[in-house]
Amino acid sequence: MVSPLNWLLGLFSLDIGIDLGTANTLVYVRNRGIMINEPSVVAIDRKSKSVLAIGSEAKEMVGRTPGNIVAIRPLRDGVISDFDVTEKMLDYFIRKVHERMVLRVPRPRVVVGIPSGVTEVEKRAVYDATISAGAREAFLIEEPMAAAIGAALPVAEARGSMIVDIGGGTTEVAVTSLGGIVVAASVRVAGDEMNEDIIAYARQKYNLLIGEQMAERVKIEAGSAYPLDPELTVELRGRNLISGLPEAVEISSVELREALRNSVSIIVDTIKQSIDQTPPELIADLMEHGIALAGGGALLKGLAERLTSETRMKVYVADDPLSCVARGSGMVLENFALLQKTLASMQRGSTLH
Repeated sequence: MVSPLNWLLGLFSLDIGIDLGTANTLVYVRNRGIMINEPSVVAIDRKSKSVLAIGSEAKEMVGRTPGNIVAIRPLRDGVISDFDVTEKMLDYFIRKVHERMVLRVPRPRVVVGIPSGVTEVEKRAVYDATISAGAREAFLIEEPMAAAIGAALPVAEARGSMIVDIGGGTTEVAVTSLGGIVVAASVRVAGDEMNEDIIAYARQKYNLLIGEQMAERVKIEAGSAYPLDPELTVELRGRNLISGLPEAVEISSVELREALRNSVSIIVDTIKQSIDQTPPELIADLMEHGIALAGGGALLKGLAERLTSETRMKVYVADDPLSCVARGSGMVLENFALLQKTLASMQRGSTLH
C-alpha cells in the first residue's frame, strides 16, 4: 500500500526521462515535454578540477580553450567514461529543470536510457550517478526500447516492431514484441564516427585539417547515404597541412557520400544481420509496418531510402527522431503499470510508489 507521504511526493514531483547521450543530453518532463536539449560537454579547469561550464556554453569552448581549461565529453560510445563529471552534469540538468518551475518540488523520479548490451558495472555507474545527482528513484531502460516507445511503436503488443536508433556514439538496432527485445544489436559506429570519416577524407584528399564542429556542420548540410536530386555543395574551412595557412575548399555531397560510405555500410549490415536473426512471424509484421529510424543519425539525407533499397522493406524516420529516447523514457513513468517490464533487468526488482 502506498504511504500518504509517497503519494504526496508522487503527486508533486517531476517525473523525468533522460537521454544521456554521447553527443547530447535531453530531459523530458512529464506533462511538459522536452525541457533540456544540450550538448553532453563539460568545461573543467585543469588545475582545480572545478567545473566552469556545462552544455551549450561548454561546447562553444571545444577547440577554443586556453591551456588551463579542457572541454570534455564524459560519455564515450554511450557509456560513462568519467563518473564524477557525469554526476555533475546530471545534477546541473536536473537542477536546471527545477529552476524553471514556479514552485519548489520534491526530488524527481528518473528513467535514464542506456545502450543495449552494457555491462552490469556500466549500468550501476549510470544508476549511481543519477541517484547522486538528486533523483529520488532511478530506473534504467535500454535506449532502443525507449526510442521505440518514443516513436509510438506498439512495444507492449504481440506484434513485431523494429527500431534503429543512430546516436552520437552507438547505433542500436532492436526488434521488440510483448514489451521485450527479441533481437538486439549494437555497434559503436554512429554520428561521431561519421564526423571522423569526414575529417579523415578532408585530410587525405585536400590536405586540409578541419575540426569536429566543421565536420558535423557539413555532414548536416550535405552529408547523404543515397544519391540526391539535386546534389549539394558545401564549403570546408580549415588549415592546409602543407602550407600551414587557412584554406577553404568546396566539397560536393557526392564526395561526402564517399567519405561516409564505410560507416553507413556498417550500419546497413548491422540492420540486415538483425533482420536475418528475426523470427519469421515477426518478419511478416515488419514487412507490413516497416522499420522506424530514431536518433540524430536518422536525419542523414537519403538514409531511409538507402535502407528501403537494401532491406526491401519500408523504412521511415520517426517524428522528432532526436527526442525519441528522452520521450520514451518519460512515457514509461507516465504509464508505469503497462511499461514496467520494458525497464532494464537490473531495475526489474524495483517498485515505483
